[in-house]
Amino acid sequence: MSLGITIVSHVPEIAAGLPKLLKQVAADVPLTYAGGTDDGDIGTSMEKINQAFDDNSADEILAFYDLGSAKMNLEMAQEMSEKTIHLYDTALIESAYTAASLLQAGVSLKDVEEQLKPLKVK
Repeated sequence: MSLGITIVSHVPEIAAGLPKLLKQVAADVPLTYAGGTDDGDIGTSMEKINQAFDDNSADEILAFYDLGSAKMNLEMAQEMSEKTIHLYDTALIESAYTAASLLQAGVSLKDVEEQLKPLKVK
């Protein structure tokens, strides 16, 4: 089983920029992203999320997102994916960074999730 990360943001530049930061601590973790609507506006796209899942070489994906409507599209894409997708209601940058660095170090999914608990958005 391999673990990867997908970032979903309403802003294309945030979605593309965060993996650049994560690659600094997690060069070997599969990272994909989806940002903006299909026509490049602010928002999210289920099609882009599906593509990010497909493009990620991992069997299981930890998915992080910025706002609630992204979660809705993630949940729909999750149902359509053959991969196991884990969604996290956590602070986007901090949790993605934490997960990436821990996955790079070979930490188990259970232990990664334990470290993400304090980052939960209420």
